[in-house]
Amino acid sequence: MEWLWITLGVVLTIAGLAGCIIPLLPGPPLSYIGLVIIQFALNEPFTYRFMAIWLLVTIAVTLLDYYVPIWGTKKFGGSRSGIWGATLGLLIGIFFLPPLGMIAGPFFGAVIGEMFSGRDSATAFRAGMGSFIGFLAGTIMKLAVSFIMAFYFFKAII
Repeated sequence: MEWLWITLGVVLTIAGLAGCIIPLLPGPPLSYIGLVIIQFALNEPFTYRFMAIWLLVTIAVTLLDYYVPIWGTKKFGGSRSGIWGATLGLLIGIFFLPPLGMIAGPFFGAVIGEMFSGRDSATAFRAGMGSFIGFLAGTIMKLAVSFIMAFYFFKAII
């Protein structure tokens, strides 16, 4: 029975890594569930503090993944209209054009939002680039967290 749980944990850990790139899969939460499974399957190889910290990190990274593109828009000179555009673009992209829409949605949303507010195309494009850079930063952040959890997972089963 232990091998069944370990196999399920391996699948979830790998799916967690893939989920950092594939928008419809929640990467870090899947990686964390892999840690939880191994925690019970192998008679608690991790401390409760370790598990609580990684739970908090997982929640934080998951929430930040939605906020960072908006922050990038603002940091690159986007106005309130650009931020709203990036947010709406993200939501529209998630539901109507996955997975490409999650990447392009915030960019185009920020650009369109800035253009509607009367900004010139260079400023609008810069705000869109900020949104895109924010998306890349969120993806890198998720990958880093999921790789670290995968390291601890495979260390525990070896």
